Amino acid sequence: MRWQDLKRSTNVEDRRGMRGGIPITGGIGLVVVLVIAALTGVNPLQLIGGGAEPGAEAPADDTMRDFVSAVLGSTEETWGALFNASGQTYREPSLVLFSGATSSGCGTGQSAMGPFYCPVDQTVYIDLSFYDDLKTRFQAPGDFAQAYVITHEVGHHVQNLLGTMEQVQQLRSRQGEAEANAMSVRLELQADCYAGLWAHHAERAKQILQSGDVEEALGAASAIGDDRLQRQTQGTIVPESFTHGTSEQRVRWFRRGLDTGDSKACDTFNTGTL
Repeated sequence: MRWQDLKRSTNVEDRRGMRGGIPITGGIGLVVVLVIAALTGVNPLQLIGGGAEPGAEAPADDTMRDFVSAVLGSTEETWGALFNASGQTYREPSLVLFSGATSSGCGTGQSAMGPFYCPVDQTVYIDLSFYDDLKTRFQAPGDFAQAYVITHEVGHHVQNLLGTMEQVQQLRSRQGEAEANAMSVRLELQADCYAGLWAHHAERAKQILQSGDVEEALGAASAIGDDRLQRQTQGTIVPESFTHGTSEQRVRWFRRGLDTGDSKACDTFNTGTL
């Protein structure tokens, strides 16, 4: 992936090496923490570091942080242009790098959760150790596979801005577990499609793709399908418990966004076939 010449985002916060994520300075800082805790329901001890182990220090020459900043900057340009074209304004998300655990508007984020997006604070959270898992455990190496992970989470941010996420949550609250899971699958597959859509427009604007890049992203999408993960971890597949979609579905929807570059083609909620 040709990412070195991409615009760097200024919305990346590096919390690696911090215990909780919010430094406290004097009485004013403590008051701020207590207010945030009251608004979000987060344990204030977690916000000042009481709920997390010390994180790893960020290296002085941090290529991965630079890479993440470049990918996020590319999503800002892509989605900013697409929103402007439809008469809307794109609000850029933040991205937090952390090690082990950190506070978020949605509660404590932990490495075991994998990368996630919190709609409350409009922030993507990622422990970069996930990329080691992607390469070794999931057998999905490559920088474009790593970019897919980030752009999928940014896809959730787009859903949040468009109101899709809230609509899905309202529907899920009125449904049984199987039906609610099915709605989650459609939400996740649309985020996969949005990741592909980003790749389509980033390639047209900056020619970022190199030989094998698309295969890397498709390999990552396939590796984290519900059916493959369930087969690996429990030996059986339970479709009604799927929340992200099968490997085939995830590949198909990423490919659809990549091939069309059209957000209308990413409508996973009004199609009979996923």
